[in-house]
Amino acid sequence: MKAFTNSPAFPRATPESWHNTLMRQDTTISRRHAVLGLSAIAAAASAPVQAQTTDLVPDGDSDQTAALQAAIDSAVGKLTLPAGRFRVSEINLKSNFTLEGVPGATWLVASGAPAAFIKYQQSTVVRDIGFIGDSGPGPLLGIETGVDITVERCHFTDGTSIALGMHETSARIKDCVFLNQADCAIHALQNQGVLITGNHIDGCGNAGIRIWGIEQHVDGSIVTNNRIANIDWEAGGNGQNGNGINVYLADEVIVSDNHISNCAFTAVRLNTTRNTVVSGNQCRTCGEVAIFSEFGFSGSIIAENLIDGAATGISITNLDSEGHLATCANNIVRNISPKSEVNPDTVPVGIYVEAEVSVTGNVVENVPGVAIAAGFGRFMRSIVIANNVVYSSDVGIGVTVADDPGPVLIANNMVYEPKVGEIVGLEWTKITEPDLRAAADKYPHVTIR
Repeated sequence: MKAFTNSPAFPRATPESWHNTLMRQDTTISRRHAVLGLSAIAAAASAPVQAQTTDLVPDGDSDQTAALQAAIDSAVGKLTLPAGRFRVSEINLKSNFTLEGVPGATWLVASGAPAAFIKYQQSTVVRDIGFIGDSGPGPLLGIETGVDITVERCHFTDGTSIALGMHETSARIKDCVFLNQADCAIHALQNQGVLITGNHIDGCGNAGIRIWGIEQHVDGSIVTNNRIANIDWEAGGNGQNGNGINVYLADEVIVSDNHISNCAFTAVRLNTTRNTVVSGNQCRTCGEVAIFSEFGFSGSIIAENLIDGAATGISITNLDSEGHLATCANNIVRNISPKSEVNPDTVPVGIYVEAEVSVTGNVVENVPGVAIAAGFGRFMRSIVIANNVVYSSDVGIGVTVADDPGPVLIANNMVYEPKVGEIVGLEWTKITEPDLRAAADKYPHVTIR
């Protein structure tokens, strides 16, 4: 097909042709008219070339891969697909290119393999396209080693594995809908600078969003303002599945202002991360720990989150794996369950911490166990518990007194009407000092003010 710029109906603008055209017109033409005319022709000359899509057959059983690939290859800048369902397999998109459809009405249907890939491209946009069907073990849409990739206002429905998979990519995933994915909605592996915002995720077999690494790396992804609900753990395990947002071996990630509900395990789970911020999230009805910072983490900020319903509210743990250094501030934790249906090892605790952690300004309500707990045996070091409010819980603050733990400072907390004790000493999970203030002289690692 001829490009518009070579067509007699739309000749290419050149400086010479524009000059000759002006000279043939009335010499009273104004400078403003000339500038406007130049702008119009320049814009027309640079407009995207729209390829033909007439060879595509929507809503049929025939494979449309060849026809769609030809249309993409011949288009310059942009291709707009009509409404309909198109059966395709491993369509390849290109750089400096936009593929868009009719919102809610254009669908690419996978048949045993990913519907489309963006491989080694840059400045590629996918907009208003639906993805559905059997992608095999791969994603419905895959992005491999991409730069400045945008996926926005797309729908991913009833996938057999991962809906959107990314590897070594910088991308923006915005305002998309992910429904009923067998494994995960968004799986981002070893990326750098991914923005995931404004998305709606509901009904995934194992995870909502994964920000993972093959090895420890500076990731810098931002996951914000998403709604995530109904995350199961069909693949089983003891925490690697069943999470709304899971960050693993990825540093400098921000997880903020998300609404996360009904996760089999955890709303936000950090595993072996550095300098990660978890703030302003609503976490409701989690089967295990609502917000988890575990294993070899360092530098976690967990602040201003609201947790309502979990087996443990917040856990900052694993000094045995060098997990340490965090702040836990200004969170509300309430309505902790007596037990976990998915992990029998989980105990009812509002906030649990181990090493180099400041626990300040939190409000904890209705815990059928310890509202704020510090340490487990010798696994405690450099803890401050100050200016917190505890209401309607069995125990206000519990501190390990077993096996020579490190220092803890407890100051200026309000514990109102505890059922068992205000500040107690724990040997593992057993209360051995029901009033630690009265027995503090026995434990030089404990300072109570």
